Amino acid sequence: MNLLSHTFATTSANRAPYVAHCKLLELLPRGVFLTTLSGPSRPPRSGGKPESLIILLHGRGSNGNDLIGLADAISQHYPNTAFHGPNAPIQMGPSAFQWFEVNGEESREPGLQGVAPVINEYIDNLLAQYGLPSAKCALIGFSQGTITSIHVAPRRTDQLAGVVGFSGALFSGSSLADELQSKPPFILIHGDEDLVLDSRETEIATRRLEEAGVPVSMHILPGLPHSIDQRGLSLAVEFLNHVLA
Repeated sequence: MNLLSHTFATTSANRAPYVAHCKLLELLPRGVFLTTLSGPSRPPRSGGKPESLIILLHGRGSNGNDLIGLADAISQHYPNTAFHGPNAPIQMGPSAFQWFEVNGEESREPGLQGVAPVINEYIDNLLAQYGLPSAKCALIGFSQGTITSIHVAPRRTDQLAGVVGFSGALFSGSSLADELQSKPPFILIHGDEDLVLDSRETEIATRRLEEAGVPVSMHILPGLPHSIDQRGLSLAVEFLNHVLA
């Protein structure tokens, strides 16, 4: 069950279309870095005032609509939660955004450092809007959205409730120990047939977070490509049940 309509589930049989898609994105003109985020949202299913907040960070080349559909499934368990899925600040093309430029390994950490203040402002504004503390806000990321979430969350002074990371990696591990401000719990989920980001990236991220004293649980799912399935969603819901309780 693929819950992400705009996510490429890459296997050896269909990797060619994905590679072609990435090459097409690289040919599109570079967009302006937006300093204010916006995107789709879902109010609490109950119709009442939000008691918690979940922010969903999409993957590279996608947009906020890609993950906001998860709200329909998750809100069944959290009817008093508001969901927001911002578009990343760098537009790559029509309906295609990224959180940071991908210009080689040396560009990764500066890109994450550049986008972090924009995401933090977005989080803080929503918490103020709803009158919620940071402890009632969780992040859910996919791919580059997970990479971004892993960078941002532990560097926030006010600790978030937790982070769900699907199919991601840790690109700013060298500065983590020095910049660590809080230790929100993480759950990292990755398929062992992911041909876009190898599941070993999640194993490395788990080890580095644990070394920094950040609580993290890791789940490598057999047979899963670069996607989210019902197994991963169930693990995420169980995790959120603990951190948002």
